Amino acid sequence: MIDDEDVQEDSSQSIRCPVLVTERLVMRPPHVDDIAEMAELANNRRVADMLSRMPHPYGKAEARDFIERTAKRGSGCAYALALADSGAFVGGAGLDFREDGLELGYWVGEPYWGNGYATEAAHALIDLAFRATEVDQIGAWCRVVNGGSRRVIHKCGFQYVGQGMIDSISAGRVPVERYVLDRKTWVSLRTWAPARA
Repeated sequence: MIDDEDVQEDSSQSIRCPVLVTERLVMRPPHVDDIAEMAELANNRRVADMLSRMPHPYGKAEARDFIERTAKRGSGCAYALALADSGAFVGGAGLDFREDGLELGYWVGEPYWGNGYATEAAHALIDLAFRATEVDQIGAWCRVVNGGSRRVIHKCGFQYVGQGMIDSISAGRVPVERYVLDRKTWVSLRTWAPARA
């Protein structure tokens, strides 16, 4: 999730955040209609423990606070992931400007795991980042115990750059693997279906 203190306020580090439509997802700003589904899916320790900024337990108050904070942000993009055919909220994804550059993040509610939604959302956000900004690389990380997220990162062409530690609100201080995807690699890998804005 998003840590407001880590976001830089430099206006040159901003990105237009259009609604994105992929093969199966509509990626749009989160709104109050998402609160009940967001709280239900995010109130899962198996989800929260894999993220740095998601508390557990997670209720409607936390969902409302997240939606209000993302509406006020001046940089980065926060998206609700909704199924194109039903409109069901399935998770969240975003791009954040951090001290060391642009970072990709995502989560999907457990009932929707294993369907490729995180990969589909990540592809759309990577395309957006490299098309809408001048960044040379995007960073991503995952807990060392999160094989599903590691597979998403690998499918997107990220390269391993090392391990580190992060502070997770839910899980405490945990080891993570860090990855980067540079623009040159992205250009060579653009065989995935592009998102439609």
